[in-house]
Amino acid sequence: MEVKFEDLGKMDLIVDTIYKGGKNGNTGDDPLSKIFPKLGNMSGFRKVKRKDDPTKFAYCVLYTSMSELEWPDYLDEETGIFRYYGDNRKPGRLLTNTKQGGNKLLEQVFSNLNFNKNLKDIPPFFIFKKATEGRDVQFLGLAAPGNPNISPDKDLIAFWRTIGDNRFQNYESYFTILDTKDESISYDWLVALCEDYENSIEKAPEAWKKFQKNGRNGIDALKAPKIFKIPSRYEQLQCDEEGKLCIEKILKHYNDRPTEFELCATHIVSMMDRNFESFSLTRPWRDGGRDAIGYYSISTGNKANFPLKIDCALEAKCYSLNHGVGVKNMSRLISRIRYRQFGILITTSYVDSQAYKEVVEDGHPILIITASDIAYILRRNSITSDNIDGWLNSIDNSTQRNYQL
Repeated sequence: MEVKFEDLGKMDLIVDTIYKGGKNGNTGDDPLSKIFPKLGNMSGFRKVKRKDDPTKFAYCVLYTSMSELEWPDYLDEETGIFRYYGDNRKPGRLLTNTKQGGNKLLEQVFSNLNFNKNLKDIPPFFIFKKATEGRDVQFLGLAAPGNPNISPDKDLIAFWRTIGDNRFQNYESYFTILDTKDESISYDWLVALCEDYENSIEKAPEAWKKFQKNGRNGIDALKAPKIFKIPSRYEQLQCDEEGKLCIEKILKHYNDRPTEFELCATHIVSMMDRNFESFSLTRPWRDGGRDAIGYYSISTGNKANFPLKIDCALEAKCYSLNHGVGVKNMSRLISRIRYRQFGILITTSYVDSQAYKEVVEDGHPILIITASDIAYILRRNSITSDNIDGWLNSIDNSTQRNYQL
C-alpha cells in the first residue's frame, strides 16, 4: 500500500505502508514531518516534547536507511526485534552529548524500563525505514524498548568504535515492534501525546496499553514467520554494491589458490556466530568432503557447568558468481557428515536449486551460506571494500593454519 505525498496529513498509520516523499529536491519533500504533528524534518532520531512537561517526550520517530555499513540497523521480522544504533556516529563528542540528544533519551528510556519505574513516561517509538525511491519511507511499526527474550543488561550496550585514528562510543539498542493486530495508529493519539499526554493512553492501541502497564513482560511482538521456499540464484547472490565489491575482492584474492579460501571461510563463519570455535583445516589431500572441522559451543554463560559442544564439518567453495554448487559437491559433504555432526556449506557463489532442494526435502543438517550471506556478515563486522584487502592479508598471515590429521 502507498500513500501519495500530496495526500499526506492527518491520517492513521498502517504497518508496512509506504509514504511517498515530494519531488522538489529539498527538505520539504520529507513525508514524516507531514505525517506527525510538530515533528521536524531532519535526522534519523526525532523526538517531540510534551506540552504538559517539556522535560519529557510525547513520542519519538526512528528513521533508518538500513544501509549504513558502520551502523547496521536491522529488523528481524520473525521475532519482531529491531536493532538500532544511537546518534553518536562520528568522533568528537561524548556518548550522550549529541545534537539531537538521542543517546541521552535512550539512557532514560532503558533505565525506566529495566528498573520498572515511571513506565508511563516512556514515549512510544515509531520505526521507519528508507523505501526504494527518493524520500519515500516505509512504516515498520510501533515499538517498545527491550524484549522479553533479551537480558536487561544486553538491550542497551555502549561500545567503542574507531574511525580513522579517533575512538568514540555509541549505543546499540534493541526494541520490539508491537503486534497492534488490526489496529492502525490513530492520528488522534499522536495529537493527544503532544497536547494531553496524561489522558492520551485512552486513544492508544491495546498493545501499547499493555506495555505501559506491565513493562517488559507486557511486550507482544509482531512476529512474521517466513514461508520457506528454495531461494533463487538471484536471491542467493543479491547484495548491495558494497557487498558485490567485497565478494569480487575475495574472488580476486584467491583466484590462483582457491583452497586457501578455506581458512577465510572459517573466519567468516566465526564472525557470523561467535559460538563457532576451534576450527581445524583438513589436509587438502585427505579432506574427504570436509575442508574444516569445528565445534558449536552452547553454554549457559555461567562457569558452573561445561558447555555442550556439537561437532560441525565445513566445506568451502570459492566459486565465481556464475558457477553454482551442484548436487555432486553437496552430496559429497552430506556423505561425510558423521553421527551427531552438522555441516556448513559456504560459497562465494550460490547453490543450484536441485542441490538445495535435496538438502531441504531430505532434512539434512546443512547450514548453507552463499554470496549474499557473506556480504551481510562482512557488513555487520565493519569489513568494507576499503579495508577487506588488509583483512584478507591478515588471514593469510594468520598462525591459525592448524590441520586436522
